[in-house]
Amino acid sequence: MSVKKGQILDLSIEKTIFGGQGLCRVDGLAVFVEKTAPGDKVKARIVRKKKSFALARVEEILEPSPVRVQAPCPYSGMCGGCKWQFIDYKKQLEYKGEQVAESLHHIGGLENVPVHPTMGSELIYGYRNKMEFSCSDHRWLLPDEIALEEEVDRSFALGLHVPGTFHKVMDIEKCLLQTDDANDILQAVHAYMKDSPLPAYGLKSHEGFWRFAVIRHSVARDEYLINIVTSWEELPTVQPLADALVEKFPKITAIVNNITDRKSGVAVGDKEICLKGQDYIMDSIGPWEYKVSANSFFQTNTRQAKNLYQTMEDYADLKGGERVLDLYSGAGAIPIWLSPKAGEVLGIEIVEVAVADARDNCERNKVNNCTFLVGDILETLDEVAHKPDVLVIDPPRSGMHGKVVKKVMAMAPSKMVYISCNPTTLARDLELLSETYSVEEVQPIDMFPHTHHIEAVARLVKK
Repeated sequence: MSVKKGQILDLSIEKTIFGGQGLCRVDGLAVFVEKTAPGDKVKARIVRKKKSFALARVEEILEPSPVRVQAPCPYSGMCGGCKWQFIDYKKQLEYKGEQVAESLHHIGGLENVPVHPTMGSELIYGYRNKMEFSCSDHRWLLPDEIALEEEVDRSFALGLHVPGTFHKVMDIEKCLLQTDDANDILQAVHAYMKDSPLPAYGLKSHEGFWRFAVIRHSVARDEYLINIVTSWEELPTVQPLADALVEKFPKITAIVNNITDRKSGVAVGDKEICLKGQDYIMDSIGPWEYKVSANSFFQTNTRQAKNLYQTMEDYADLKGGERVLDLYSGAGAIPIWLSPKAGEVLGIEIVEVAVADARDNCERNKVNNCTFLVGDILETLDEVAHKPDVLVIDPPRSGMHGKVVKKVMAMAPSKMVYISCNPTTLARDLELLSETYSVEEVQPIDMFPHTHHIEAVARLVKK
């Protein structure tokens, strides 16, 4: 059969792939179908056709898969935040583990690597400690709103983006991935901004005042930091919002106003004003305490981060005197976690602010055997004076640069621990490292339930 764009086909979904799409084959051609699960039988329209694959969109579910469940969120299927709510959570874990194993095999060419069952999250809703909501002067209507006879006010939205778009924002009443308190705060911020005489920011016109509302939660202390992002400084308008929030929600201990006139859709200001309380909250991962400001990096699933770091510690298997090198060390969470069992830990990180946070976190936790270098890893690795006994790698989604891999292998530590948030780049990098290192085992860890994202920790031993 010759598959053509616009064609409607009856398809049986075989499996999921990394990225969350369902996969089936039509006369050998791979067809990827959004919003489907293995076992689904669907009627789908081909929306894109390439030589080696096609993309399809579901027109009708003919026979639902037995792994399907009723998604509790009213925005499920329209929001890009958590696309897998309709799949049973145990099956989500199974599929994520399969994706890690298949990436190692098909991309990395690695055979017989033990991939353990995916470690599930303690909470599958309300687990996020940070949510970022965008403002818009043009609300994107949901299908049931379009069907309403009365006119819907489209002049304001505070919510989440429609998948694959920068300018379409759904007005969100609550998000199930954050706490109930956070959703109450969101509704209060929404009401104030909408009634304000100043307009929401236009994502196409780049005009308007209100830009973002960011809600951060300290799991350890059950406190909140609110960051209101605006296009310019206007304290007579923003300060009353802060006053009202603190009066209504005693768990809010920090409110800041980030100000930026940049056109890029990033909720970070060029200037920050503290409106109420402090400009940070404190949170903990395991026994370690961290200062979390509006723009600092912190693991989004606090409870599961403890399991991630414990797995990393187990794989490092430190005896007490080793030199540890941590690449992409961020705000110092890994060096601090390993500090009690290491002789010394050196972290390398390119972001100067993150290194300042790392040093501050070490001081706060009375850790004195961690040091940090600021700079590009490709260049800064040459400044490492002593060969590490153990190397920990926690790179960005893109993985390691090929030249970094070569320098790492030249250092020849006896053990490595690789933490990845992308199975494809994990497999690619492990294939390169496998020239010198044996990949002993991999532990997938689910940091983001109801999404296709999966973390994995790999243990490597020098051959």
